Amino acid sequence: MLRRTQPQRVPGVPMGAPPPNTEAELEDLLSEPTPGVLDPLRRVQGDIAVLGAAGKMGPTLARMLRRGLDAVGRTRDRVIAVSRFSSSDAEYRLRAANVETVRCDLTRYDAVRALPDAPNVVFMAGQKFGTSDAPAVTWMMNTVVPAIVADRYAGARIVAFSTGNVYPLVPVASGGSRETDPPAPVGEYAASCLGRERVLEYAAATTSTTVAIVRLNYAVELRYGVLVDIARAVWRGEPVDVRMGYANVIWQGDANARAIQCLEHTASPPFVLNVTGGEVISVRSVAEHFGTLFSRPATIVGEEADDALLSDASRSIALFGPPTVSVGQMMIWIADWVRRNGAYLGKPTHFEERRGRF
Repeated sequence: MLRRTQPQRVPGVPMGAPPPNTEAELEDLLSEPTPGVLDPLRRVQGDIAVLGAAGKMGPTLARMLRRGLDAVGRTRDRVIAVSRFSSSDAEYRLRAANVETVRCDLTRYDAVRALPDAPNVVFMAGQKFGTSDAPAVTWMMNTVVPAIVADRYAGARIVAFSTGNVYPLVPVASGGSRETDPPAPVGEYAASCLGRERVLEYAAATTSTTVAIVRLNYAVELRYGVLVDIARAVWRGEPVDVRMGYANVIWQGDANARAIQCLEHTASPPFVLNVTGGEVISVRSVAEHFGTLFSRPATIVGEEADDALLSDASRSIALFGPPTVSVGQMMIWIADWVRRNGAYLGKPTHFEERRGRF
């Protein structure tokens, strides 16, 4: 059943919790281990390599791992953050959080072979935006790099980030695609992500590697995400396009936690999990609610289609419980952040894209 977005109470962060005031506070919140993270980290032994650790989610996921390992007494186990680290600031902040960093171009076989050993790998590297202009780079990052990594870390547990884009647009009334539904990617980006999954599926079938595939859509924090895109448009008086009228979202901290918890569920054939929130949100309702929060009208353009890119999170919720931060709480925090001209990553989600062109 479609539920239009309104603030609501859920377990975890209470409604009315004070918003983070600084980026440091925000990143502390995003990297705080949820209760569900600690038990798997007691049981899944060994160092953990995070590949592609300098992206939007990588730094806080690596920090959550470090904080979680410390909390369960595994202070000697390493969290190894691997990236080209084009931003030296990201590398500095990870080191300040006692996360080991290694600079590596994952497209180079020799560089990947030289990476430290680790029995556990979280694979986050990939490319989405720029696919239309440079599809070869996207295919290299999303299919060849996973093959290189799977060869280097044969026999490891690998949790690999994928995307709900591997599914087709589905009727809104369906509630979203399930993990057992056949993929039907729209556009080259989505097709290349399915290629990533197939490469890792092959590795799991032909080696002792076990894999979990995290089909994520869409992670949200205060500096980027679907809700941020909508909030900024309303705040600026810009139109909100509702042709892709519905979406799923999840707080980035909850997405981090679920990915870490998947270390305990890697398998051959791969374990596949939709990671998103438990409700379908209405873009129109979100825009109108931000209008209320900002005391200014939301300008809506277009009409909602009967289908959208949606994922059913029932399996994730059955395994790990509901997300700890509700959509309503996210909206309150985002509205406060936008009003105060908080930092913005400058990476719009293009959630409204219906033809798979990124």
